[in-house]
Amino acid sequence: MMMVKVKGFWFGIGVGVLSAIVVFVIGLRRGAMQSSRVFFFSGGVRSVLTPATDRSSMATSTSGPKWAQTTITLPPQRRGCHLITPKILKEIGQDLSGFNCGLAHVFLQHTSASLTINENYDPDVQADTETFLNRIVPEGSSAPWRHTMEGPDDMPAHIKSSMFGCQLTIPITKGKLNMGTWQVIISFSI
Repeated sequence: MMMVKVKGFWFGIGVGVLSAIVVFVIGLRRGAMQSSRVFFFSGGVRSVLTPATDRSSMATSTSGPKWAQTTITLPPQRRGCHLITPKILKEIGQDLSGFNCGLAHVFLQHTSASLTINENYDPDVQADTETFLNRIVPEGSSAPWRHTMEGPDDMPAHIKSSMFGCQLTIPITKGKLNMGTWQVIISFSI
């Protein structure tokens, strides 16, 4: 992993890494807010924050905005859907615990894999998702793809990766990722 500084921020750049995830967390430190409420309505999202102290104290080192960045290397995985929530939480749990309210931005440094949040209760969801992807993006010698330098499954993998994307943004509430009951982070090695 090589770190590069761009406009005052450090970014990780994968060098020969099969899969790496960069997690960037930003928000307010614990204790900085008495309460945090998010309201969802037809016009969008509105957040109401109640400060524990006056605004001038928000700039102090104990209650101001905070950020953290972690790079997580995933082991090589076979093709398919892989639950990675436990691995991410193991690596960023200590950082998360310091946030009352914030966002976790998860970025996968890979061109033929992707990230999604989906159900983990029924394993058929992951199997059906993979079946769907394989039907709408064919592979093999009869497929119409020009980019086949790395094999007949390479271009379909790039297309499938673009469909789901390589990044997620997840809210943080009281030191935890604020996902639904059955929601998990899934990596598709396509």
